[in-house]
Amino acid sequence: MTAQTVRVWAQVHKWTSLVCTLFLLMLCITGLPLIFHDEINGIGGDPASQIKGIPASRDAPELRSLDSILATALAARPGEVPLYMAFYDDRPLMTVTTGARPDVPVSGMKIQQINRLTGEIVADGKAGGRMVTEFLLQLHIDMFLGLKGELFLGVMGLIFFVAIVSGVVLYAPFMRKLDFGTLRTARSRRVKWLDYHNLVGIVALAWMTVVGLTGVINAFVTPITTLWQANELADMTRGYAGRPALPPSRYGSIDVAMATARRAIPGMNPQFIAFPGGSYSSGHHYAVFFQGATPLTENLLTTALVDAETGQLTDARPMPWYFKALSLSRPLHFGDYGGLPLKLLWAVLDLFTIVVLGSGVYLWIARRKGLRDPMGRREDHSVSATSVPRLPVSAQTNASKGISR
Repeated sequence: MTAQTVRVWAQVHKWTSLVCTLFLLMLCITGLPLIFHDEINGIGGDPASQIKGIPASRDAPELRSLDSILATALAARPGEVPLYMAFYDDRPLMTVTTGARPDVPVSGMKIQQINRLTGEIVADGKAGGRMVTEFLLQLHIDMFLGLKGELFLGVMGLIFFVAIVSGVVLYAPFMRKLDFGTLRTARSRRVKWLDYHNLVGIVALAWMTVVGLTGVINAFVTPITTLWQANELADMTRGYAGRPALPPSRYGSIDVAMATARRAIPGMNPQFIAFPGGSYSSGHHYAVFFQGATPLTENLLTTALVDAETGQLTDARPMPWYFKALSLSRPLHFGDYGGLPLKLLWAVLDLFTIVVLGSGVYLWIARRKGLRDPMGRREDHSVSATSVPRLPVSAQTNASKGISR
């Protein structure tokens, strides 16, 4: 690699890192506690965490009917209409989301938790850790700016990936005269931190790449959903084109619709139901989203569209590849598929990334101040005075909806 090429890559790495550093630091700091969202949510005695028994996603006689669960939720929110019903896979708990109208924005939605064994509404546990995780999640997803915030952080993630690539390109010439893992502790403070920066960065390289790219995918959840609506959903409901939306007064039985969907997609468990008029359904259908029954397939969704008035199946098909990528990126982003050991590993690597971030900022400031060694000479970093390699500085850690994002 020529000296000119190294200088070009050094400039690319420097400016891409500087552009995204502040936001990546925020994402690392907020992402660290979100890795342990389940554990934090249990702080303060969240009643939902104490409910045990048959998973709500199963089809068992001990569980209350979906129609009765919906009636309970609507009785508690008079004048509202149903938007979503979601199931837990590890307990007899489900959530019912309602709003003033089918197309109400997220800010106007109300979520209730209901015990499907007893039919009782479960007290909201937000007084505990859930308030903390919900605040951090919103900051992590969009900085409370909605779609603009999501897209902005997605762009920062793409810039971060360019910083990773340029950092790797620069790492080879930097280590040409040094053994891997060399820490020149006898040299100046800046040289020591440069070695720490590069060593920790290269060790966490694969993790930063994976978490950064999955964060980018999660950041573009709204465009991905819009693409699915315009293509697959439109094709599945082509026979209903031009019809007026079905009013809530004509919605039929949820239990009948679920039975129809289960016959069309056997051997899978329902994850959630989208009611007519929302983002994940048409104006005429219950959209029942099923997930695989194994750890390998539980994040791969298949959709059954059931006519909300007649209970007849309209269509059923797996989600397209780009939606599968979104679904798979969510647990991978937070290490939320391998239990506590994987969460601890994710936390350690997140801390490594914060170290890379902090050392990168220090090296940039020190370079601008023109720090010199005790002999008054500018330090030689084994590449060139204008091409000090700095590996990128943080990993974007993002979710989807309800850490189910």
